[in-house]
Amino acid sequence: MVKTPSGKNTSGRGQRDLRVRVKTAKGRRLSSTLWLERQLNDPYVVRAKKEGYRGRAAYKILELDDKFRFLVPGARVVDLGCAPGGWCQVAARRVNSLGEKTGKRVGRVLGVDLQEVDPVPGAEIHQLDFLEEGADEKIKHWLGGTADVVMSDMAASSSGHQNTDHLRIITLCEAAAYFSFDVLEEGGTFVAKVLAGGAEGELLNVLKKNFTKVANVKPPASRSNSSEKFVIAQGYRGKRHEGAGEVDE
Repeated sequence: MVKTPSGKNTSGRGQRDLRVRVKTAKGRRLSSTLWLERQLNDPYVVRAKKEGYRGRAAYKILELDDKFRFLVPGARVVDLGCAPGGWCQVAARRVNSLGEKTGKRVGRVLGVDLQEVDPVPGAEIHQLDFLEEGADEKIKHWLGGTADVVMSDMAASSSGHQNTDHLRIITLCEAAAYFSFDVLEEGGTFVAKVLAGGAEGELLNVLKKNFTKVANVKPPASRSNSSEKFVIAQGYRGKRHEGAGEVDE
């Protein structure tokens, strides 16, 4: 039984449809209207606004960390392509870079992006292309050493062609992985978004050679109709290895 805004109860066939619907406004395409309607009815979007996160993507890294426990107090974290800053917000709270948890180690969070990002409490944000020459040394200088975690929620601009977009994201993820080899501490963790589609096999082989354990995961916050997944590589070996590590599907 559901109460209507007037306070009356409805049930059965007369029950009110509580889903928010958006009328197609003049000048707005149907696709834009459908996207807006999905956003307004997305529980993760509603929750993000309520809890102060900059987007629903924050819950993806929260759920991944709940399972794999890599954002621990005292950890040094690099967030590649950090805009709009939701992952940095989560990392800052969990590694204690805000210094709010008395008696626990204080971590560091460093976010980099091609565009300007509004300041994030507990994080240091830099406008930088991580692919440019010397970017790894800049980041280690800003961080004051190597990182315990390198994470990336980056996605290349959509072309509208599924296979092309898949290859673009895999290429970007591979670049982030090789970047992580230069800045990660031995035993560190690499986390990145990929798109399922078959071309990620080479990336996984590279990660298996350089980490002791690699997992492919789709967190609950990732929309069911999305092909995105996340790769979690833990136990960085510190140098290239020919042997493969353990893989969890």
